[in-house]
Amino acid sequence: MAKRAIDLQRARVLLTNDDGIHAPGLKLLEKIAHKLARDIWVSAPETEQSAASHSLTLHQPLRIRHVQRRRYAVSGTPTDSVLLALHHIIEGRTPDLVLSGVNRGANLGEDITYSGTVAAAMEATLLRVPAIALSLYVEAGRERAHWSTAEAHLPGLISRICAAGWPAGVLINVNLPDLPPDEVKGIRVTRQGQRKIGDNLVQRVDPRGRPYTWIGTQRDEGTPGLGTDLAAVYAGYISVTPVHLDLTHRASMRALKEVLA
Repeated sequence: MAKRAIDLQRARVLLTNDDGIHAPGLKLLEKIAHKLARDIWVSAPETEQSAASHSLTLHQPLRIRHVQRRRYAVSGTPTDSVLLALHHIIEGRTPDLVLSGVNRGANLGEDITYSGTVAAAMEATLLRVPAIALSLYVEAGRERAHWSTAEAHLPGLISRICAAGWPAGVLINVNLPDLPPDEVKGIRVTRQGQRKIGDNLVQRVDPRGRPYTWIGTQRDEGTPGLGTDLAAVYAGYISVTPVHLDLTHRASMRALKEVLA
């Protein structure tokens, strides 16, 4: 598969996220992007859309708020924000790159299927625009995120990834460890990991006596597999995972052809 390198100095770059237009991670991403490119646009959800996955808003109208020059808030999901930016908001040529994040919290293993951050990059990829999802791991119970780690490491990492390029139909999922900048051990190219799914569903009763359910942590960390995004980040490395949008399992496809021929 042919790789597409990106010249950031000449690139038009769209920024988005799932934490909302006012999120500190998006503000940081804007700061990083302006160090790398000149033509920067922002289209992000008006409010937080974490775990929105790759959902589109179909049953109510979407509203676009012009925040300031080349900066827009969309009353919908991350997927909506990217779709509207590429087909309606941005005039002239299509962006050369979409950067989604920086998410407060990792998107590792099966998080990829739930994540609005990754979904925004997925939508861009489906629309034939190269995309990178960017997330910062924050350990449970920690109030402050190591934003300085993202600021220190992402400019160089994004530049190197874009200079190398990657194939169409693939997005790049980047996760940074929960460490200060100088304690990050390096970069590892990884595969998507998998964790044991938990059953932390908390049953409670509201003040009016009506039962409700609160979804807690739905996974048990355990010991991550070697070479996975989970193992890399837990060990203090930046994880870079190429994610292919073709979900077809080739071996099963061949087996089914034999059975159903």
